[in-house]
Amino acid sequence: MGRQRQESRRVSKKASEKTSVDWGITLIPLVMIGVLSALLLIFPEKSQRVLALLRNLFVNGLGFFYILLGLGVLLIALGVGASRYGNVRLGELEKPRYSNLSWGAMIFTSTMAADILYWSLVEWMYYYSASPFAMKEMTLAQKQDMASAYPLFHWGPIPWAFYILPACAYAYRMFVKKNECQRLSHACAGILKGQTQRGVGRLIDLLAITGLLAGTATTFSLATPLLAAAVGEILGIETGRAASIFLLAVIGLVFIAAVMKGMRAISYLASACVAVFVCLLAVFLIFGPKIYILETGITAMGTVVNDFFRMATWMDPLRLSGKGGNGFPQDWTIFYWAYWISWFVATPFFIARISEGRTIRQTIFGGLSCGLLGTYTSFIVFGGFGLHLQVSGKVDLAGMLLRGASPSQAILEVFGQLPVTKLALVLLIFAMIAFYASTFDAITLVVAGYSHRNLQPGEDPDKSLRAFWAGVFLLLPMALLFSESTLSNLQTVSIIAAFPLGMIMILIVTSFLKELRSLS
Repeated sequence: MGRQRQESRRVSKKASEKTSVDWGITLIPLVMIGVLSALLLIFPEKSQRVLALLRNLFVNGLGFFYILLGLGVLLIALGVGASRYGNVRLGELEKPRYSNLSWGAMIFTSTMAADILYWSLVEWMYYYSASPFAMKEMTLAQKQDMASAYPLFHWGPIPWAFYILPACAYAYRMFVKKNECQRLSHACAGILKGQTQRGVGRLIDLLAITGLLAGTATTFSLATPLLAAAVGEILGIETGRAASIFLLAVIGLVFIAAVMKGMRAISYLASACVAVFVCLLAVFLIFGPKIYILETGITAMGTVVNDFFRMATWMDPLRLSGKGGNGFPQDWTIFYWAYWISWFVATPFFIARISEGRTIRQTIFGGLSCGLLGTYTSFIVFGGFGLHLQVSGKVDLAGMLLRGASPSQAILEVFGQLPVTKLALVLLIFAMIAFYASTFDAITLVVAGYSHRNLQPGEDPDKSLRAFWAGVFLLLPMALLFSESTLSNLQTVSIIAAFPLGMIMILIVTSFLKELRSLS
């Protein structure tokens, strides 16, 4: 009888888990992404024309929205952190759940860490040949300053505020209010007034997941070809789309294995990521121009501080700084703000979960510090090494891109200047796989929570749902790789997805501020 009752309880528990799945939230975004993937594959030319029209609408017509939102979120984050509300502790723990080192490592690796590595190596090349602030005739020193400073701005305080401020809002609801907070609609509860499970709340969650899938597709599609090229360089073979698809599958297996194990595995993987990342940094510093890298980095940070508000508000109304009807801020700053916004659906939830026991002030200023430390170190060292090759006349890397070379070819040229090229490429491969896996572990764990109707605080989503979402995250990037989407098309996908998510972010921040004021 006892065994029968135990079996009955087990069957009942499984049935309960099945009924707790929110099939609408789970399947509708999958269908939408599946349709988009099919259109990109079947009608690549028409799809690109449509994307170009949408890009013009959102970038040239609505670009001011992204610019104002970025500056506003940063100022609010700093204001909340410095105010008396910064003393509010997120939870009842006497000390934080994770050490400062583990917490900082997970914050850095839960974001677009693989993309940080990719853009650290190549972003300056685009800016070296561009015309920031419409400066058409720049000296060598001016080109160097803009090429080194603008990456630090685009990966600086504003984009990190897109993560850290919502993370505080989610953590406050989870650990202080003791309310359910596994979806964006829950974080808007103060505004939606009981409508989180229907109507506007359902629409918010559907837009959230669809936007996140678009953002992650951009991440995979940009950096995976570099990973494939690095493998081909080491093995001495030609690589193409098939190799990129294979590597996507390998990455998928790695992060599926880790996410099935839960938070402990994610914490260990984050630490491993940082270790490999530090080793790669050491290679570039040991064999690179140390003084040049240091001095260029210091100068770049000074330029960002001095010109921060100019960079944050410059929109080039006459479009004098770009090509094809767009200006420099339309091509880059607006893209980056949209890119980061599309990830705020999941990453801040993860940051919130690991921030239990910290105060709002510690979370805001500590989170910003950890993020900036990781990104600035990466861009200063890797970008500085490549920039030195450019200004010293050894390799015209910026010219390579202008002449039609792929970013991966330019990056491999950078690695080819190291005396330990193959060692560096091996470290690059391991770092990118580990970063990818760690980043997607974090967001898969969060997004799988969207598929549950009533996930309890501190409870992990069902393993089968985690595996399901891990597979879904690979679908659209594979379609983008097969359709050979350009950088402009990939940017457009993120920009479009980010517009409604930016509106939702405003609702979440407003709801959070309303709840904080109620403490008075």
